[in-house]
Amino acid sequence: MDKDIATPVRTRAILEKYGFSFKKSLGQNFLIDTNILKKIVGFANLTEKSGAIEIGPGIGALTEQLARECKKVAAFEIDQRLLPILADTLSPYPNVKIIHQDVLKADVKAVIAQEFTGIEDLMVVANLPYYVTTPIIMKLLEDKLPIRGIVCMLQKEVADRISAKPGTKDYGSLSIAIQYYTAAETVMVVPKTVFVPQPNVDSAVIRLTLRETPAVAVQNEDFFFKVTKAAFAQRRKTLLNNLTSQLPNGKQKKEEIMAALTASGVDPSRRGETLSLEEFASLSDALYPYFQ
Repeated sequence: MDKDIATPVRTRAILEKYGFSFKKSLGQNFLIDTNILKKIVGFANLTEKSGAIEIGPGIGALTEQLARECKKVAAFEIDQRLLPILADTLSPYPNVKIIHQDVLKADVKAVIAQEFTGIEDLMVVANLPYYVTTPIIMKLLEDKLPIRGIVCMLQKEVADRISAKPGTKDYGSLSIAIQYYTAAETVMVVPKTVFVPQPNVDSAVIRLTLRETPAVAVQNEDFFFKVTKAAFAQRRKTLLNNLTSQLPNGKQKKEEIMAALTASGVDPSRRGETLSLEEFASLSDALYPYFQ
């Protein structure tokens, strides 16, 4: 068996063989620590019947570990220069399919239907490019894919925001959007020293387990997210101030906003970060009739 792709020596050899140079614009940082890769795969709880979707496989370090654990891996790679490298490094693994597409523009549902026929347990496992982490996670959740969850490496600061609880400085509209769809936990912190090139920030691995139904029931999902975004527009401002300045015609509807806050039992002088998902749900339902 070949030495793992993720060892520093083998990574260097592969990069030299192909004269590969990192593109900052694509957020390319490759992991060179096999133990950490194995742990990431472990957090996904895969079996030989599982399928895995990867985003940004790089030179195939994580892809290889996934291919050893599960039935099929489909990996989205945007950088054309990596395709011949992946064809080489992953040649021992016939259960891997590389898809040369930008995952943000891809029809992921169609890819799943095509690549994972008969596979019922599906996980997204990825070392995400840091500059597009949030849009990728949100797309995967909003597309309502038939997946069990997502295990991904991302900036520690973003991981903290995703898994934050109400009343903390990291809690915001991103925490709410992701916790609405999933149970979120940070499972591991990863030092910057295990990447080439080294990023400027520490990383963390989060595990998002999809909920069978969203965390709270709301009349209108889009409006619920509008309200949560408005509530955090300026963190120092009260809910009343943020909602009147951010919701459409909010200034003219200040009385209606007051009435909705009262009806949902939320003090207008509170700040967005103090509200739980449940409180946001009842507030957005109380506001909704006024903003149809």
